[in-house]
Amino acid sequence: MNVNEIAAELRARLTEVQAEIARLEQATIQPLSAKFSDQANDLEELATNEGMEVQHIHEAEQILAALARIEAGQYGECDVCGADIAPARLAALPTATRCIKCAA
Repeated sequence: MNVNEIAAELRARLTEVQAEIARLEQATIQPLSAKFSDQANDLEELATNEGMEVQHIHEAEQILAALARIEAGQYGECDVCGADIAPARLAALPTATRCIKCAA
């Protein structure tokens, strides 16, 4: 897979993640149920949604950083040692910033 294909996949994933973030944000602003007994479930769902939103925001940040590295011509270079990150690692984790040796 070449860098252009990786960038296209990252952009597509970013679109998905941003849509999910927007959906979760909408879910968190819904009022609680009028029935007190249902509010515990609402609060549990709210906490779950907030946790998922944080994870998606983190993923979006990683994708944006990977796209920036692609634009700068630095994609696939280890942030620690400067060596090339193995293509298999980038295929498995396109947002990787470290080679296997430095990630360990």
